[in-house]
Amino acid sequence: MSSSMGSGMFPGQQSAGPHPVGGPGQPGLLSGAPGNRVQGPNTLVDDLEASFEACFASLVSQDYVNGTDQEEIRTGVDQCIQKFLDVARQTECFFLQKRLQLSVQKPDQVVKEDVSELRNELQRKELLVQKHLSKLHHWQQVLEDVSVQHRKPSDLPPPGPLGFLEQASAILPAAALKQT
Repeated sequence: MSSSMGSGMFPGQQSAGPHPVGGPGQPGLLSGAPGNRVQGPNTLVDDLEASFEACFASLVSQDYVNGTDQEEIRTGVDQCIQKFLDVARQTECFFLQKRLQLSVQKPDQVVKEDVSELRNELQRKELLVQKHLSKLHHWQQVLEDVSVQHRKPSDLPPPGPLGFLEQASAILPAAALKQT
């Protein structure tokens, strides 16, 4: 994909064959300690990684733990987070630009990706519908079982104000006979 776009994925990076993360010619996210970075052109990924590490460093620094000046610490943390967000926006913009280039150069590839995403979404939704249908059938069966138990003609009280008492007295002698 990068060979069709000309240059590497990030400014200053040459298009090369695939390397593993942290392999030769490609700094990885965990390529080493922040002080031991390979000197060369900074890429957006390097900047993003450095600003991310700076966010955590500002939170776990000795000044923060000792709590010297809370306002100064808050300002420093806010600045680190703001820098991280700015670099993250730049990185997102870079990928959106590459996506736009890809859509212009290979529109059929974008359509294939969209179709694939739609199929995956449709499959996920069909599974969700099946799950809800099985729950619906279960609860319909429970309701049907309950309604069948309550619809027995012998269980219905006779009309009138004493119908319920007459039904209860008819059940009591039968229950007393079963106990003996």
